[in-house]
Parts: sequence; structure tokens; C-alpha cells
Amino acid sequence: MKFSVTKENYTMTADITVIGKDLFIAITGGDNPHIGTITTLTKDSEMQTVRYPSHDGRLHKDDVLATRVGKIIQPFLPGSCTISAGVHVNHISKKQIMVSSQMAQNLGNQISSWLRETNFDVPAPVYYSDSENPQ
Repeated sequence: MKFSVTKENYTMTADITVIGKDLFIAITGGDNPHIGTITTLTKDSEMQTVRYPSHDGRLHKDDVLATRVGKIIQPFLPGSCTISAGVHVNHISKKQIMVSSQMAQNLGNQISSWLRETNFDVPAPVYYSDSENPQ
């Protein structure tokens, strides 16, 4: 499933891969899409983020987008969720920076609507009991 929003001459996209009941969401956009941060969450756990190195000793800041989306979709998650985020607009303007949070919110709203309408009914995994072992 793919969602996108365009404002101030750039597009931000959320591309979702469903793996069982789990979600992988890639938020990308701008002139140089990349993987800048990885954020993980479930309905009941706190978000955790890894920020990759950027340039000049800095770390990517794309987690602000992932966190915005994550907070909106968290109550509706059917399983675990991993969000990669990487949006880079060359010579970004103050206006473009300002609308990025609105764009992420828009993506979060689109995804949460989709989550509420989607059936994630998949067979539960089968495990060995404490008294069983593989043959």
C-alpha cells in the first residue's frame, strides 16, 4: 500500500509492506530519498529510534517525521511496526521545513484510516510446548 502527499514543490511518500500482522513503512521523498532513521513501535510499547550518521558529524533528523506518523497510527497497529524515514530536499526552504510536519501528519491520518479498514486476520504461529522438542 502506498500513500503520498505533496506540498511546497515536494512529495513525501509512505510505502507500506505488510508482513503477517507486522508493518514495514518506508517514508521517503524530496530530491534524495534515503534511510536516515529507523523507528520501531507496537500498540503497547514506546517508540525507539536509531539515527544514522549524516554529514559533518551530524545525525539524520528524519525521526521527527516517523514519530509524527507513529503517534497517529500506534493505537491501530495489529502487530509490530518498523518505520524507516529519509526525506531530503536540496536547499530546503523554511516553508518546506514547516510543511514537513503537516505532510507527515497527513500520511499518518491516511495510514490510520487504512489500518481501521484492513483485516489483518492471519493464522497464529504454532510453538512447541515446554514438554515438546523438534523431532
